[in-house]
Amino acid sequence: MNNIKTCVIVGAGMVAKTHVLACAASPDKIRLKGIVDGGSGRAGALAAEASKHSGYEVIAYSSIEEAAADGDIDFAIIATPPNARIDIVGTFAKAGKHILMEKPVARNTQEADRIVALCRDAGVTLGIVFQHRMRAASLKARELVEEGGLGALGLCEISVPWWRAQSYYDEPGRGTLARDGGGVLISQAIHTIDLALSLAGPVQRVQAMAATTRFHRMETEDFVTAGLRFQNGAIGSLVASTASFPGTAESILLHFDKASLRLASGLLHIDWRDGRQETFGGAAAGTGGGADPMAFTHEWHQGVFEDFADAISSGRPPVVTGEAALLSHRLIDAIINSAETGKEVEVHND
Repeated sequence: MNNIKTCVIVGAGMVAKTHVLACAASPDKIRLKGIVDGGSGRAGALAAEASKHSGYEVIAYSSIEEAAADGDIDFAIIATPPNARIDIVGTFAKAGKHILMEKPVARNTQEADRIVALCRDAGVTLGIVFQHRMRAASLKARELVEEGGLGALGLCEISVPWWRAQSYYDEPGRGTLARDGGGVLISQAIHTIDLALSLAGPVQRVQAMAATTRFHRMETEDFVTAGLRFQNGAIGSLVASTASFPGTAESILLHFDKASLRLASGLLHIDWRDGRQETFGGAAAGTGGGADPMAFTHEWHQGVFEDFADAISSGRPPVVTGEAALLSHRLIDAIINSAETGKEVEVHND
């Protein structure tokens, strides 16, 4: 039985080339048929480049509607800015196409809830591209947590010390509420937030501060610090920035009864309370934390794409469902709410 799934990439912006490379590296599971943009005119050039990587012709569709009507398409990879998502998802979902979408789901939790419900009502699978979960170190950490041998979690430390030059925010719409829904939290730190929540569990309450430093001219925040209280009784902290020149890799530290886990730069370091030390994974050449936001491998995206193709073939949920992604959105909204009000805020996870 041929389980190769055919897809279309919707959007031809910064991350689309990574999607092209990920599809080309998965010939046994995925066939990229075409690319469509939202009117930028970049789809044609990207389709020509994709044809070279794939070894067969990749077409440029003239419209979203044409792509959605193509009977060959099994799923759409949506990589547009967040403000364009709802109508595009609706078009593909109504056509019976499964949806794999770049983070974030939408600009805020309310919109994200609508997209999740739209896909659920249409009977199509919705997956979210949180590729940090597919790193070997992340998979090992999840295995250790699920085995239960670490004991109870007491403390979780999340750090995203990234850098973006002002030229990054000079692009029209970037870092605005109207297009992106926010700043460093929803556009950059959400990857690390998702991974941390997948390992530590949901957050119950937050106390936060958010601000824009003197290093950027932008509408939304480029620095956030928050205290976290998890549902399982652990406490924690989050510090996220795109003002931390020159930018270094994000990290997650999880302190359990029997060991502390540190995820950073593609590696998992384990310090056991009995003195043992272990390291898993491979050091990443880049994570996108510095001046070049695309300085990372396509292999993590490839893992997400292949998992999604397998998921729709077998009828199981993908590695990150739309519902799971809502946990990050709800936490981000609560952090911003806390920062604006100066009060401790409850995270509504249901």
